[in-house]
Formats: sequence, structure tokens, C-alpha cells
Amino acid sequence: MISASSHLPYGASPPAHWKVSPLKYLSTLSNGFAFKSDSWEDAGTPILRIENLNGSNRFNYSTLALDERYKVTSGDLLYSWSGNPGTSFGPFRWARDGAYYLNQHIFKVSVHGCDTGWLYWSLRAATHWIERELTSGMIGMVHVTKDELGRVPIPLPPPEEQRRIADFLDAETARIDGLLNAQNRLQERLSERRTAGVTSAVADTERNNRRSSTLSWLETLPADWKEVRVGLLARMGSGHTPSRSHPEWWTECSIPWITTGEVKQVRDDRREDLFETREKISELGLANSAAELHPAGTVVLCRTASAGYSAVMGTAMATSQDFVTWTCGPQLDPYYLLWCLRAMRADLLGRLAMGSTHKTIYVPDLQMLRIPLPPLADQRKIVKRIRQQNAGIDRLSDAVRRQSSLLTERRQALITAAVTGQIDVSTASRRGIEE
Repeated sequence: MISASSHLPYGASPPAHWKVSPLKYLSTLSNGFAFKSDSWEDAGTPILRIENLNGSNRFNYSTLALDERYKVTSGDLLYSWSGNPGTSFGPFRWARDGAYYLNQHIFKVSVHGCDTGWLYWSLRAATHWIERELTSGMIGMVHVTKDELGRVPIPLPPPEEQRRIADFLDAETARIDGLLNAQNRLQERLSERRTAGVTSAVADTERNNRRSSTLSWLETLPADWKEVRVGLLARMGSGHTPSRSHPEWWTECSIPWITTGEVKQVRDDRREDLFETREKISELGLANSAAELHPAGTVVLCRTASAGYSAVMGTAMATSQDFVTWTCGPQLDPYYLLWCLRAMRADLLGRLAMGSTHKTIYVPDLQMLRIPLPPLADQRKIVKRIRQQNAGIDRLSDAVRRQSSLLTERRQALITAAVTGQIDVSTASRRGIEE
């Protein structure tokens, strides 16, 4: 059942004294139990789901008396056969004490033909290839069958060498993961600093002679500033979707039409202006619906699904009913309003958004929205200050992101090289690996 050394599809040929075997000859793959939502309880044995493999402590529970083959305990090797590439798909080592029931989207890998640690790292090395060559599924999700996974070729050095390489990868990847965790914490601090900087600038905290603010998202304001309802400074509007039952309204479409699909363009708050939309509507569709053509410079806020995200129209556009708009009058700079909306996003979502799955901010609440109002010249200075401070933070953030990407690539290259025998782990040092 075990072949002589041969080329691996996800790496170079292993050393001559190694063997190669399909996974099905080294382990038994067993499905978890096909739970139904009506079998979940408030107490009982916790159900192990894909999100729990990534560290979530939110468990569903079941009181069903299930066969022992569905139970998972610390040290078991698992394979999530349905999930997102790079995050929730692939091999996992379960490390929690206690008993758990395995759900149907995860295989239990019962190892009997090699070292368990070695098989985990071999599957880690193969997973990118498995995602690319063996899976099916919708965009963003992949699936692999038990038969396909069972045919994955696994390199097999002698048992002592398996354990030595597995121990080496445990240690070296732990070091890299420590660096990645530090980078992630730095990225979080930069994000927090960026958010705090925007709020500070909008309230001009460098100014003395301050007073308490009546706005829930600001503590103080310059004493001479007013707090004004946005509707008194800008014309509020919304949008609509022309009826799909009239195909003639959806021909010769030329008017940019903002939908929730555009939120991804401004989710990181780096982009201020929207110039392109995925969809467009026609003049006829505009005329036969409640949609409205808003002028360039109009501020838009998503109030459903991806609620709280905002932008400025870079050209004349219409929107779907998922957005509210403000076309600013002479006392309000649209970009100052934009950054006020971004500064108050957490407050909008925490105080006004309704719904457990999809948050919605209702129009009556937005009609009462208030912002601080400095003179127009000061509004523009504040916007300039925000752009300057964000540019510096974004440069640092990009550098951290590049370093994290390099570390991730290095970790995967290290795993593949070790599992395919391209490096001698008995002589490899941390310094040599990192260089």
C-alpha cells in the first residue's frame, strides 16, 4: 500500500529513503454527527463547529446520547472539510480538555500509520494544493470529499525522523506565530489610534476654552461651537430600486447606482469618494421609481446590512433604499460631515442600530442626527488635519501588513520544505530559517 519515494504535487520530491502513501492508508476519516438546529440545547455536551476550531468560545450544546465515535477530546486531529480557504478549511489539532461532539462539517482523523504530529504538518503543507486542485464550492467557500482527501499523498520518513521534523515545526512555527500575534496587536493599536485621531480632530481637542458636549459620542467641544441637527445644514434624501419586473427599466443603464456592494470600497475608511459602482440604472428606471439623482459631493451613509459606512459621491449618482444621503448647504463641508459620521459610527451602531443579525439604522433616528459645527474654514482645516494624520498611520499599517504577509509566506514555505525533506532540521537554526 505504501509506494516508493515519488514526486509530491505540492512540493519537491522527498529524499530517496522516504516513502509516499495516500492519507487513507495512514488514518481513518470519520464524519461528525449531522446535527439539526432543533437538537441544540442550553446545556449538555458542547458541539464542536468550524468557528470553534478558530478559537470561538461560543458553543451550541446537545443532550443527545451519541456514539463515542462522534466525541472529540484534547489531542485529536481534525480536518475541516468545508470552510474558507486559509482560515476555516484544513487540519486542526484540538487542544481543549473535556469531551465535545463533532458536527458534520469536520472529519475526525484517527491516525494509525504514522506520527500524529507529522500527519498534521503534512496536511498543512498539502492544504493549499487541496484547496486549489481537489475542492468544489461557491465563491469564498470550498469543500473536499472524504474520498478526495483520502487520496492525498503523504510523505513518510522513518518514524524517528517524523517526530523530529514535527517537533522542529512545532517550535519554529510557534516563534513565527508569536511574531504574527505581535504584528496583529500593533495593527490593532494603529487602528485604534487612527479612530481616536479622527474623533479628536472632529472635536478639535487641541483648542482650549472648552465645554461639555451634549453629543453622546463626544465629551467636550470648543466653547464657541454649536451642536446642530444635520438636517438643518443639508438636504436629506434616500434612494430606491427600480422594479425588476419591468425589464425595459433595466436597459441602457448609465447612471451610477450605489448599493451595499460598494461598502467594501470604503470599509477601511481610507477612501473618501466613490466614483464607480458595480451596478447602474437607466433614465427610465430613475423616472419610474423613488430613486433620485444626487449631485457630486453628496454624502451617503449605509443604514442596513453593512450599516454605518459612509462616503462622498465623486459624481452624480443614485442610491438604493439601503442608504440615506445629505446634500450639504453652504455652512457644511461634505468631507467634514463624512468624518463626523465615521467618528460616530460606533455610537450609531451601539445606540441606534436595531436587529440581531443585520443591523438597521432607521430614518427617523437619522433625521435627528446632530454634529458639532465649527466655522466652514475650520471644518476644512480639520479635514486636512485628518488626512495628514491618517496618511502617516496608514503608511505604518501598510508596512506592518507587508511584514505579516512575509511572515505568513515564510511559515508556509518552512512547513513545505520540512515536510518534503528539503531542509535538514537537525542542523537548521532559527537564524538560518529567518534569513
